[in-house]
Amino acid sequence: MHTVRAYLGDIANLLHHVRAAESAESVADQHDVSSGRSEGAPGTSREPDSGLGLDLALDLAVLRSWLASMSRQGQSRATLARRAASARSFTAWLHRTGRIGSDPGLRLQAPKRGRSLPEVLKAQQARDALAEAGTRAQAADVDPAALRDAAMLELLYATGIRVGELCGLDVDDLDDGRRTVRVLGKGGKERIVPYGLPAAAALESWLVRGRPQLVREDSPPAAFLGRRGGRIDQRQVRQVVHLALERIDGVPSLGPHGLRHSAATHLLDGGADLRSVQELLGHATLTTTQLYTHVSVDRLRASYRQAHPRA
Repeated sequence: MHTVRAYLGDIANLLHHVRAAESAESVADQHDVSSGRSEGAPGTSREPDSGLGLDLALDLAVLRSWLASMSRQGQSRATLARRAASARSFTAWLHRTGRIGSDPGLRLQAPKRGRSLPEVLKAQQARDALAEAGTRAQAADVDPAALRDAAMLELLYATGIRVGELCGLDVDDLDDGRRTVRVLGKGGKERIVPYGLPAAAALESWLVRGRPQLVREDSPPAAFLGRRGGRIDQRQVRQVVHLALERIDGVPSLGPHGLRHSAATHLLDGGADLRSVQELLGHATLTTTQLYTHVSVDRLRASYRQAHPRA
């Protein structure tokens, strides 16, 4: 529904631009007539009535000027790319249904969508946030939710799993002997992901001391439970991550996916090969994982510029 609404808005905006261009051209033509100049510049043409109640002067130049006007207004590259796609679909339909003689959208190009690098934690920031959560969990008269939160944070950062994958975990998916977790990822693909000793210790504390306090007779076999004994949901996990990071000075405001980005970046910084990181994260293609190499290189450049006397 949102896609259709966006498409209709794009086309309405395009038609408004066409009409504005026609009005400007009409004023110019009237000026030419009053000045004694001939009408109709060479090389211009008008399409026949589109059947939409519009006599469209729709050509490649108009489409390009439409995108250029939005670029001058500061529209993002992603918005320009979407609107260009909308225009191409519209002109293709007009041509296919005989409303215009040729399809000007075939040659319309827009800037490629820019892919921004994800914001990540520094390794020390991640250690500080996890240490602070662990301290809270070990406090006297501890709230079982604090044990759960510390375990979730450790597992998210240790494995780089998605928040939905974390919420879907059952107790039997955790293998404390091998320190691995069985994850059901996108497309129903299953993978085994290892985790380290800090995550193992936090999980043991939660499963032995915390989870029994929250479990109810009708509780599911979920690895992580909410306060009412049901499976924890993604909104709760996001809130836990945001609150944990807000307690550390200078740490960017990130959610569970920020921990996933951070885990991947720190693995590559530590020397892990790209294919192994792809398997751990459950990426379908290596191209997605390669984004994190750009993050590492970007951070390396920043460190170089800051530290090298002749940078």
